[in-house]
Amino acid sequence: MNSSYLNFKEKHILVVGDVMLDRYWHGGTSRISPEAPVQVVKVSDVEDRAGGAANVALGLAKLGVKVTLIGIVGKDENASALQTCLQNENVQCRFFHSDSLPTITKLRVISRHQQLIRVDFEEDLSSFDHRSEIESLVQETIADCDAVIFSDYAKGTLSGIQSLIQLANRHSVPSFVDPKGKDFSIYQGATLVKPNLSEFELIVGHCSNTDELVEQGESLRKEFGWQALLVTRGEDGLMLFEENKPPFSLATAAREVFDVTGAGDTVIAVLASIFVTSKRLTDAVEYANQAAGYVIGKLGTATISSEQLEAIMFARSRTTNFGVLSPEELLEQIQLAQLNDEKVVFTNGCFDILHPGHVTYMKQAKALGDRLIVAVNTDASVKRLKGDKRPINNLEHRMAVLEGVGAIDWVTWFDEDTPKEIIEALSPDVLVKGGDYSIETIVGADHVLSCGGEVKVLTFVDGYSTTKIIEKANL
Repeated sequence: MNSSYLNFKEKHILVVGDVMLDRYWHGGTSRISPEAPVQVVKVSDVEDRAGGAANVALGLAKLGVKVTLIGIVGKDENASALQTCLQNENVQCRFFHSDSLPTITKLRVISRHQQLIRVDFEEDLSSFDHRSEIESLVQETIADCDAVIFSDYAKGTLSGIQSLIQLANRHSVPSFVDPKGKDFSIYQGATLVKPNLSEFELIVGHCSNTDELVEQGESLRKEFGWQALLVTRGEDGLMLFEENKPPFSLATAAREVFDVTGAGDTVIAVLASIFVTSKRLTDAVEYANQAAGYVIGKLGTATISSEQLEAIMFARSRTTNFGVLSPEELLEQIQLAQLNDEKVVFTNGCFDILHPGHVTYMKQAKALGDRLIVAVNTDASVKRLKGDKRPINNLEHRMAVLEGVGAIDWVTWFDEDTPKEIIEALSPDVLVKGGDYSIETIVGADHVLSCGGEVKVLTFVDGYSTTKIIEKANL
């Protein structure tokens, strides 16, 4: 990972395209309407987010890039709400305000983290002649930019995109296109075009295997004079076709797909940002892939900061991300995980003889967060607590067995009689203990709570005990 790629301080990227307001109504559902067989949502919160090309601009701003956004909005309250969302994140808005068109708005009703319905408010922007206004705004801005992103959602803002691409080429400004529709000839001469697989196959036809995909990708890139073509393939990853280079493919970086909304926006934003600092498309694609894997694990349109992206890329470059780590190595990984908005759970014990009760306990502990740490008493610590005949298994043996438990991400050790010092050093988000404890009697609870974390008590599964196993073996 090259951290200089993430230095966007002096970079300026222009975004042109279909801007939208994403509005979310959040509320609980507890009954069915007497009027129709539908759920009744009691709205408790209204949230406005930037959508479409505006989400691309927001993603760039979150990375630390200077951003100018050009698009069409109405003269309405939704336009004001959208502009507020963007200006709060330092996006410079150069909107054309139409007297006759509404601001494109997508209203989503959310309950219990599930989207129940989406309602769209929009009209076809291409039915109104606004090309000269958009071109004038681009002409005023583009000479000062390091790149331009054309975010096409087929709403009509980019009906004159060919002249805009030519304008970018005359100013030697690389252009990145997120395309839509059945006619890719309108993107002739762009630096890079990024369709998803469905959009790509709408143009070239179904590709039944990778060889067909490669053949059609190279052909399409050459036909329209693009420096590069990037096809995003969902769970199959990404494939880059670049002039005078063999195809470059990457497996998806997604761990869990929660909501794909805005993933394409993230890819194009990170792609352009990394390219203007590195000038290497393969590096840009690697960063974009990791960023997309992050945002699709979030609800709704999500963004990623340069710090989060750096943390992800750094962790990816390490060979000792998981398993048995020293407390010092583990602290570094915890900080990276927390920067990535992952909740870290901590528990501890001797775990001399691992039994099914322990495994069930670990699964329950892991369910409380994203990453689970198990800290193990050293042999000397166990002897002080349990007597000279313990432990039955040495520290390396015990940690190796724990490392093999699927629910556990990290295993570490501590030599003190209690885990107080290691808890204070690692500062997990959730501290878990099993047994008949109260929160007040759990070692380290006060520190975790003072840091804004949680403390949980879980009950061990009845019928399992290390002491009873040892007693039975002695018989």
